[in-house]
Amino acid sequence: MKGQGMWPEGYGRRVLDEVDSTNAEAVRIVPALEAPEWILGLRQSAGRGRRGRAWSMPEGNFAATLVLPVAEPPQVVALRSFVASLALYEAFVAVTGRSDGLALKWPNDVLMNGGKVAGILLESLGRHGNCDWLAIGIGVNLAAAPDVGEVEPGALRPVSLLSETGAAVGPEEFLTALAAAYAREETRFRGYGFAGLREAWLQRAARLGSVITARTGRHEFVGTFETVDDAGNLVLRTASGRQAIAAADVFF
Repeated sequence: MKGQGMWPEGYGRRVLDEVDSTNAEAVRIVPALEAPEWILGLRQSAGRGRRGRAWSMPEGNFAATLVLPVAEPPQVVALRSFVASLALYEAFVAVTGRSDGLALKWPNDVLMNGGKVAGILLESLGRHGNCDWLAIGIGVNLAAAPDVGEVEPGALRPVSLLSETGAAVGPEEFLTALAAAYAREETRFRGYGFAGLREAWLQRAARLGSVITARTGRHEFVGTFETVDDAGNLVLRTASGRQAIAAADVFF
């Protein structure tokens, strides 16, 4: 394996043998936190994905949450999905020494050879009546991919790092690589805002310039993936004009 770097200064780390979900653990520990904290669950019994969907965790896979203090408006806090996806991309490169086959799928997935290898879930956490902390939940198929029958119809096939690259990487090793990468991207985000990340994300974007489908709760948009705008919205060029979409499930 390639070097994964040192543990970043200022970030806590706790590793749990078993947990219901690392995002649920984040809710439990946030009242006592004073600084960012990574939570890694080696076994997770009640993981969740976007829109409350169940998320399974075969043995040897990665489930972690970064509990992060935040002070920006909600629309800026939400841009942490781009921070996390860039950090994941860097972590995969760090543990494998290669970037071929990697791509970022809007809004919060990482693809490897066209299949989904990792996903991100953001949840705001309140303390003293304020939403001043963010839980960034991250799941990675390190050793095994869930069965195709467990994913939503039409969704990309799940893949694992091991099956696609032959790299056997343990959860704690991956956490070190990810935490180091996240700390770098968070520093860039706080210093330069989304403008400092947007171009890097677009350079790694899956299907940029191709026709894709975006489904919201009420509408379906089909169009050419043109860009991501300054607010992080997906921008499609459709038959009826340009559409900026704040939240949707994307299908290729």
